[in-house]
Amino acid sequence: MKMIEGGVCAVDNILAWGSRKGKYGLGILYAGKSTAAAVFTSNKIKAEPIKLTMKHLKDGRLSAIIANSGNANCFTGPEGMEDAQRMAKFVAEGLSIPEDMVAVASTGVIGRKMPMNIIEPLTQKVLGGLENSPRGSRRFAEAIMTTDTFPKEFAVEFELEDGNKARIGGVAKGSGMIAPNMATMLSFITTDVKASSSQLKEALRTAVDETFNMVIVDGDESTNDMVILMATGKSGEIDDNFQEALNLTCRELAKMIAKDGEGATKYMEVEVLNAKSQKDARRVARTVASSSLVKTALFGADPNWGRIIAAIGYSGAVIDEKKVSIILESENRNIELIKEGMIASENNRGLKIAADIMNEDEIRIIIDLGIGKEKAKAYGCDLTYDYVKINAEYTT
Repeated sequence: MKMIEGGVCAVDNILAWGSRKGKYGLGILYAGKSTAAAVFTSNKIKAEPIKLTMKHLKDGRLSAIIANSGNANCFTGPEGMEDAQRMAKFVAEGLSIPEDMVAVASTGVIGRKMPMNIIEPLTQKVLGGLENSPRGSRRFAEAIMTTDTFPKEFAVEFELEDGNKARIGGVAKGSGMIAPNMATMLSFITTDVKASSSQLKEALRTAVDETFNMVIVDGDESTNDMVILMATGKSGEIDDNFQEALNLTCRELAKMIAKDGEGATKYMEVEVLNAKSQKDARRVARTVASSSLVKTALFGADPNWGRIIAAIGYSGAVIDEKKVSIILESENRNIELIKEGMIASENNRGLKIAADIMNEDEIRIIIDLGIGKEKAKAYGCDLTYDYVKINAEYTT
């Protein structure tokens, strides 16, 4: 498996482009006649583009995606649905494809009418710039950013079991309103494998469950979350190697989202080992990564491992406190804080090492529950003054 450049355009014949006007951005991705599958937010309040895209995806096929930033088109009623439909129509007419082959995605402020006087000319501009190139993917990724500080792209080339070379490429946006059921995140993934919509959906759900659904920035779940996977069918048949490559793509994009959490200064990875069940492993990882007290300790470089222990305890997982071990780790050092229920580093030297690790940019918290064989990882960041500032002034 080899990492390559190009994002969504690493796959042959995928066209993409994006443009911005002020705080509004718009990107279009074109994949021809492709099989497709998606995972959507579990929030019971769903934005109008989500509702429309769910309808368009019923037959498991898509040709294009139009995505905008700056306005969520959520809680906007019949007028909001009409605006989403108009966006699909703009793309359908520009690419000479049926309207129901277009997915619509939006991200931004909830409860505001779509500025269609801006969206329509942006759409026409982007339609005229579509290309299969790393630049096209980058422009698309930049167009869908809101409070993101950098575009998020990843692509990989791998060999299928039948000997064919295949590719997967993806882009994502996400920075705040990130909970362990996806987030205010959009991700669009392309591949050239041959697969049915049901096969893609099963593969995507597996990948999302262990990646995007394990990202926590602030614990708030968006109304607009969407991950779409499109397959052109130009390479070999879907297989386990594809699943591995898809998992990797989603994991790398998920880590980028965690590292770019609103106001974040540090990246946190929580790895849980030897849990009684997969469900418990994920529960503990998510709970620790989403704890405001753990996140603020991370920001202040405070080696207060008691907050980790407390989060483990209220996670709802099966726990035997006499078997719990905790290791704090950075790139160059690590220290065992708890070993099988006993404090392992309570002297000044141990606490100094722990504090030094907490001062690093990337910190891993390894939790061994010691009662089973299941494991999981969650991805998060610290909670900072800037996070409060960004969200206190989001619409002003």
